[in-house]
Amino acid sequence: MRIGDLASEAGITTRALRFYESQGLITAQRAPNGYREYDEADLRLVREIQALQSIGFSLDDTRPFVDCLRAGHDTGDSCAESIDAYERKLADIDACLGVLSARRAQVADKLERARARLAAGCPTTTTSTTEQEH
Repeated sequence: MRIGDLASEAGITTRALRFYESQGLITAQRAPNGYREYDEADLRLVREIQALQSIGFSLDDTRPFVDCLRAGHDTGDSCAESIDAYERKLADIDACLGVLSARRAQVADKLERARARLAAGCPTTTTSTTEQEH
């Protein structure tokens, strides 16, 4: 299939496919007239890349999965390098969750203190010193 057909099948732009090609993730065969030609294996690679990117993998992070498929495996995560990539991504996510959890605790603490001040009858608005003088 031609690049437009692959783009249509995969639901992406021809520009994205050319970028994937420039990054070495897919490789087009060239017809005698110079047009790029792709097959079902290329569509499978593009779909694998898209699926991984949809769950937060960078384009570079998809390489082990693409390599695994190119090696003839049924799935992109049938290789040890893919498992390693999953483990790295999960560690990154866990680190982000840790940071978010700490931030959430800080915001919850500030909210609790603000509610306590409000319940204790502290003024809800402040007046500037200039307004108090006039």
